[in-house]
Amino acid sequence: MAEGQNIPRAGTIIFTDLTVDGADEARDFYKKVIGWEHSDLSMGEYDDYVMTAPGGEGVAGICHQAGANQGLPPVWLVYFGVADLQASLEACRTNGGKVHTEPKEAIGPGSYAVIEYPAGSFCALSQL
Repeated sequence: MAEGQNIPRAGTIIFTDLTVDGADEARDFYKKVIGWEHSDLSMGEYDDYVMTAPGGEGVAGICHQAGANQGLPPVWLVYFGVADLQASLEACRTNGGKVHTEPKEAIGPGSYAVIEYPAGSFCALSQL
């Protein structure tokens, strides 16, 4: 995080993104429907997108089903901050959930993993 930015609290929503085939089309759809703009986020050989509100504040990401994002579910994925990612993943497993991705390095501080609630909803956990 840049100096002067607040570190999110554990237990709060810290970001949301959508990972799909056809990220360019999804980007354009949400720009038209919501009124977002975007900036490119280099992933090396391709760009993902930081969707921004009028005025430039980053509010969401739209990502290609490629590279580090390969295999993520094609849903709006909410990232919740946690204090201890390994302990949260163990609690997920113990309580009937599934861990879909083992911890990966985040763009920015920390690491994240994708889990599934026993009834089928997905979210990501990000260690702060």
